[in-house]
Amino acid sequence: MKVLVLGATGATGRLVVEQLLNRNVNVKAVVRNESPVLNKFKNNGLLEIITGNISDFNQDKNVDLVKDCTAVVCCLGHNLTFRGLFGKPRMLVRNSIINICNAVESRKRDNVKIILMNTTGNMNRKNGEHYSFKDRVMLSILNVLLPPQKDNVEAAGFLINTIGENNPEVEWTAVRPDTLINEMTETEYEVFESPKRSPVFDPGKTSRINTARFMVDLLLKDEFWNLWKFKMPVIYNKQ
Repeated sequence: MKVLVLGATGATGRLVVEQLLNRNVNVKAVVRNESPVLNKFKNNGLLEIITGNISDFNQDKNVDLVKDCTAVVCCLGHNLTFRGLFGKPRMLVRNSIINICNAVESRKRDNVKIILMNTTGNMNRKNGEHYSFKDRVMLSILNVLLPPQKDNVEAAGFLINTIGENNPEVEWTAVRPDTLINEMTETEYEVFESPKRSPVFDPGKTSRINTARFMVDLLLKDEFWNLWKFKMPVIYNKQ
């Protein structure tokens, strides 16, 4: 197995890379520029680093990225700065997922697994989820005013509505952690099909390290993947 990790130097992406390498999985990591974040792995023969901005890659480059990979983990996100929130590319996650899926399909490889790190702020209507009126109002406002929220919603929407469940090349899941926090060690966590708390007014907490572990377990444990593929599991730290 070789796993392509997008957003590999981000706060969660770097933990996904570490988890995969610790389990002796080959990793192809895409980074915007040279970063000290992955320096401790630079002599690890399992790691291949691709430097460049994923939003600037053309189709040929994307096809080259996925040609030897059996899975993709997308941990892309927007920096919490004014430029990161409102600058270009506004649809970084959506466009990257579309381009990667198109590249996979063009290679005609069966059952490439794609994991999208998403958000509890994205309601899975296909699963019959129904948030409270207050949540729906606030999320609708954020969807209009905050580009990263719209980006996350449309990225998952592409997987649900365009890729669907009958695509021979792509299997997918969109993992929805609640409020992400940094913790040094793994702890117990719980996974549900739908949020158990208000994503806006009573959010739970999910550590990045637990999120990374769950996503890697999805890739490496067939029983996990078969349980959660084509779904949008919600993960919380166990209280």
